[in-house]
Amino acid sequence: MTHLYQLTVERPDGEAYALDAYRGKVLLIANTASKCGDTPQYAALERLHKRFGARGLVVLGFPCNQFGRQEPGGADEIQSFCQLNFGVTFPIHAKIDVNGADAHPLFAHLANEKRGVFGTKSIKWNFTKFLVDRSGRVVSRHGSRTEPEDLIPEIEALLAADGASPVP
Repeated sequence: MTHLYQLTVERPDGEAYALDAYRGKVLLIANTASKCGDTPQYAALERLHKRFGARGLVVLGFPCNQFGRQEPGGADEIQSFCQLNFGVTFPIHAKIDVNGADAHPLFAHLANEKRGVFGTKSIKWNFTKFLVDRSGRVVSRHGSRTEPEDLIPEIEALLAADGASPVP
């Protein structure tokens, strides 16, 4: 069984790094899109990043073009859009697929660990959010209709946990 910290992701420039870099942090991971009705959630994710970052929260964005082709741009365009329109400073990664045969291993892992409505693995839309505790365990999944601010109580509880559970 793969552990989250064994997975690698890519920065927009294509440089790969292991999620082990976030060992001991609480992660809020979302698939994102720049031309979606939910795109204003970027601002709310950034507010969470600023509010809780010093306490150990890391927000990670993963652009995806699988839902209505709402993320058509290239890496530079996506980065500029996020920074100019929403002041995003949290990491936005290389564009990925979250469903299907080409789904990125991170999202395959997240969807397998926390299934959606009726036990489905597939991601239903942009801005699906996963919370991961300090030990790398996927603790919850939230659809696009869940506003990032709605996660504050859960984030605070995860940040308050000491993260003492063993990590492989």
